[in-house]
Amino acid sequence: MKFKIVFFCFLFSFQFILAQDGFHFDTNKTKTTIAFEFVNNLIIIPIEVNGVKLNFLLDTGVEDSILFSVDDTDGVIFSNIEKIRIRGFGSNDAFDAYKSLHNKLSIKNYTDLDHTIFLVLDQNINISSQIGVPVNGIIGHNFFKNDLVKINYTTKRITVFKNTEKEIKKINKSFQMFPLEMIYGKPYISTKTFFENSDALMESKLLIDIGNNDALWLFSEKNKEIVIPNSTIEDFLGRGFSGDVYGKRGRIKNFKIGNFNFKNPLVAFPNDTATVEADKIVGRIGSIGSEIMRRFTTVYNYQANEIYLKQNPDYNDSFNFNMSGLDIQHQGLQWISEGFEENPAISNNLFDGNGNKVINNLKYKFELKPIYIIANVRKDSPAEKAGILKNDIIVKIDGRNGYNFTLQQINDLLKSEEGKTIKLIIDRKGKIINLVFQLKNLL
Repeated sequence: MKFKIVFFCFLFSFQFILAQDGFHFDTNKTKTTIAFEFVNNLIIIPIEVNGVKLNFLLDTGVEDSILFSVDDTDGVIFSNIEKIRIRGFGSNDAFDAYKSLHNKLSIKNYTDLDHTIFLVLDQNINISSQIGVPVNGIIGHNFFKNDLVKINYTTKRITVFKNTEKEIKKINKSFQMFPLEMIYGKPYISTKTFFENSDALMESKLLIDIGNNDALWLFSEKNKEIVIPNSTIEDFLGRGFSGDVYGKRGRIKNFKIGNFNFKNPLVAFPNDTATVEADKIVGRIGSIGSEIMRRFTTVYNYQANEIYLKQNPDYNDSFNFNMSGLDIQHQGLQWISEGFEENPAISNNLFDGNGNKVINNLKYKFELKPIYIIANVRKDSPAEKAGILKNDIIVKIDGRNGYNFTLQQINDLLKSEEGKTIKLIIDRKGKIINLVFQLKNLL
């Protein structure tokens, strides 16, 4: 993880004096459409940074743009650097970072000529390994703040519109509007939460955080009315910029946004130590993640402090979780030799120079394929009871080579159905081991 950092006293000075604040259309067009990858409930979009195309996680839960993975070959040049200290969500200490001013970010005809980026030079921060696709950074408030941003999770398209009265009228015809409270560039919404063994609702202020792939996070230490369910599991919840986050998972009775109602959604309850550095917003008790938000087509209107929601075909999906107890990560690439038959249609009519029929027309090609490693094993989970250990390398899953899966496909399999038998072949320090377990729904 290395950056080309160049210290200039005057990079593009004239250009940036005239620059507008935030992203703007750089043509006469009034909208642009952006295709995105949707992996593990997270939105990945391509953005050019100072002329170099990179992949960013789109995240309403962050105010600033953060870059943490750029290869030497990418050749990105940064200027106006100052060293700072950052502490993020997690359990570890603060770490060094760099603040870079006056960067040009572009996505199609949507451009910011004066963008501030925080460069995090830490090899341990690697979102790509958790998602399974290359991700170089995170972008949040600056992408949303000037125009209407519509996210269609069904078509995997983002449409950015000029914020006009005409567009608002069109949206109002089919969407339901909810007020937002914008605090430090982040959107907060008022919701209603029902806990088990209670008919009373709790008014809740939650951060809309589409960079969190869970349904809900609730901070039990922030409000005594938050009831942790009787049935929970201790689990690894994810990684923040300052370390791993652990806590409990369980289901609550109901969760409501206006008239939209979700029954028995999964909720993560982070440990107290993990939320010490969470933003200290009065009344905030947690976050709404992308497992809820992906069930809507959404339009964000930061200028008017509003969000528009319309349920999509995934609205009634079940709230499933990884029933194996395994946290699996992408751990680099490997060269794989695979046999293939060239021109199989005529393979039965091939002869050598002596007139003898060619029996084997098989050739070989080498391709880079992913390596998947066990990053965490939940205590008392089916995987732990089967004997799977942290740092085991996946060789095969249900008879298929592990490298022929995407990380998304593996995670979907581990959420699929209770009682499903999973057969793993793993490599443990050079020793090949066969293991079998069944998925078990503990919640």
